[in-house]
Amino acid sequence: MNEFWDEMTSRGPGEVVVGGVPVGPGSRVRLRPGKQADVFDLVLDGRVAVVESVEQDDEGAFHVAVTLDDDPGRDLGEARLPGHRFFYSAEEIEPLGSPARVLVAGIGNVFLGDDGFGVEVVRRLTEEAAVAGMEVVDFGIRGMDLAYALQRDYAGVVFVDAAARGQAPGTLTVLEPELPDEGGTLVEAHGMDPVRVLRLARQLGRIPPLVRVVCCEPASVEEAAFELSEPVRAMVGEAASLVKSLVMEMIAESTIPGSRDPAPR
Repeated sequence: MNEFWDEMTSRGPGEVVVGGVPVGPGSRVRLRPGKQADVFDLVLDGRVAVVESVEQDDEGAFHVAVTLDDDPGRDLGEARLPGHRFFYSAEEIEPLGSPARVLVAGIGNVFLGDDGFGVEVVRRLTEEAAVAGMEVVDFGIRGMDLAYALQRDYAGVVFVDAAARGQAPGTLTVLEPELPDEGGTLVEAHGMDPVRVLRLARQLGRIPPLVRVVCCEPASVEEAAFELSEPVRAMVGEAASLVKSLVMEMIAESTIPGSRDPAPR
């Protein structure tokens, strides 16, 4: 009985090879339902989807859970709600070209003054012209969500955060953090710290090969201060430009053969 529950709760395989192409979480595929498809499957025939997970049944067959690429409710599928998440066999999907993608994660608490710097930068980025391959997400203090997001096949991640480093308020710094040591410390579900998030992401299975942190020296992180200080707000635009440059560099670097090998676990 225990073996049954251990198997049911175990994590599925990281990827499946389809037509010689590795397919895993984050991969883009075209749906090609088989002959046994129902009417609903036929409606989805030819649609582009994004792989959320790869599962393997007791007989060794692979099943791929996907959400539709253009589904406005795709986040509901990622939350595993019915109607937005679909299963297909490995034979019913066609891998598409997967250009390198870089996640830009805005983190911080908007109720603590300058701690909301990362959130403000990603808001600015969503208003400006997009960089191909860049995905911008406001994670706020949702560290667990960010750790799970890092399990997708991102070539890199750029954290944007406020961090006190003893410099003048508003000073921007780019850090290339060392991979955290193995350990059991987990991130709080509603807390945020890049190193803790990276540690949890590695425990879950994956860290993107390229990691950068763009941090800004805060002037104040007082509770119930709902806006950025003047020196920090003045750097939001420059930080957004800096992030775009880093993303383009990371995408270019990821095209070098061997550069997208998974980071050490």
